[in-house]
Amino acid sequence: MKSLLSSSVSSRRVRLTAAVTIVAASLLTIGGIVRADVPKTAADYAANPAAMIEAYRHVEVASVSDAIEQLYHEKHYMSHHMQANFPTKFAGWAITVKMSKEENSDPNAQTKMLQAIDDGAPGSVYVMTVEDGADIAGMGGLMGTAMVSRGFVGAVIDGGLRDEAQLKRANFPVYSLGPIPSTAVSHYRVTGVNQPMICDGVPVSAGDIVTADQDGVVVVPRVRAVDVLILSQKLDFTEHSMYPVIEKLHSIVEAVAQFGRI
Repeated sequence: MKSLLSSSVSSRRVRLTAAVTIVAASLLTIGGIVRADVPKTAADYAANPAAMIEAYRHVEVASVSDAIEQLYHEKHYMSHHMQANFPTKFAGWAITVKMSKEENSDPNAQTKMLQAIDDGAPGSVYVMTVEDGADIAGMGGLMGTAMVSRGFVGAVIDGGLRDEAQLKRANFPVYSLGPIPSTAVSHYRVTGVNQPMICDGVPVSAGDIVTADQDGVVVVPRVRAVDVLILSQKLDFTEHSMYPVIEKLHSIVEAVAQFGRI
């Protein structure tokens, strides 16, 4: 009898210990989720650029554009002429290359643009301006393949693009003025690498944040990146909160009155 009682007590203790362990593990998991969901502050992002870039990859480009306009009353989005080779979303640090028209037979006329790729860090966005370049391919499959191998997240070419089939096979996103089979070799020379320049009417400097999705491309000056991100996140949250309200009320007028966002 004593043995059975002892065995029963022991069994209850084992079950109680197991239950406590499960509850403790659940609380730790919940705590971890809560901590992960706590929004980062401006100071957090300023201290952790990698986290800032990752956050930019999760906000809509339209919100980024609106945030810049609201904060600084400036236009930092590229025009509708810049089109992606396939639906995409990316954000990364700008590497800038400027190409100027110059007929030449110099085998090194474009070496610097290739070296810029080899020197690029993972997470970079290759940004190129091709002077009068609508009918000149600023890059193609070879450069795109090299960018993929270096960990670039995308490219923005104010000029033409070729070898789109290879770029799609490599799953490498590029915004450009459109496909063209021409070459820049012997017709262009690199006249600037990682220097401030204008790309489709927007100022771009090396180290700026370039973010793109199916709405287009926006350039965020590095010195303003944290403030723009914080407001972009708020604008995103407000807009995404409005969708179910519109569906419930069947009224965009009432939703806008409630949230103040359109």
